[in-house]
Amino acid sequence: MRSFTALGAAVAVLGFATAASAADLPRREAMPAKAPMYAPLYNWTGLYVGVNLGGGWSDANSNFGKASGVVGGGQIGYNWQAAGSPFVLGLEADIQGTSIKNSADLGGGITGDAKVPAFGTVRARLGYAWDRFMVYGTGGFAYSDTKVSLTGPGGSISSDKWGSGWTVGGGVEWAFAGPWSVKAEYLYVNAKSVDLNFGGVNVSTGDYHYNVARLGLNYRF
Repeated sequence: MRSFTALGAAVAVLGFATAASAADLPRREAMPAKAPMYAPLYNWTGLYVGVNLGGGWSDANSNFGKASGVVGGGQIGYNWQAAGSPFVLGLEADIQGTSIKNSADLGGGITGDAKVPAFGTVRARLGYAWDRFMVYGTGGFAYSDTKVSLTGPGGSISSDKWGSGWTVGGGVEWAFAGPWSVKAEYLYVNAKSVDLNFGGVNVSTGDYHYNVARLGLNYRF
């Protein structure tokens, strides 16, 4: 009987010692879960410069008649986008050279050529962006160089003059790599009347309009 009592006491002491040793072991704390990694949203803020190329045309309802040609030039602008906002505000200016031209037989052996050798715009832009993709509307001031030439049996005479007007349009832009973006844009340009002088005779062009569709490449600083 005494041996069983001693054996029970020894087992109890051993169990207590084992529990005490386990309590002294360092406790492993749970590792905090890593937060998921998110790519930061693109921000359109910054100064940019770029080039563009496209075409221009007017229809028969314009005082300019049915004209068409190539349009190309450059632009400079600035975008501003508040953090977390999808709206992008901007201002852009561009200058274009064009081959927009309309030729007509005026009778009596006289041919008339009407051209827009160059034009430019200064426009506000309001865009809505989904990360690197943006749609925008644009509008503002436009200026055009208007040139008319008359050619007949006795030679030719021409006159050209810069005039002001307005423009409105819209486009889409995609920032495809780092600071680079591409855009597709349409503009409607309304050119106000200018008075051309042909040998001392003033001839008014009347208001006329033309359309521009172009692709552009921008680099943002």
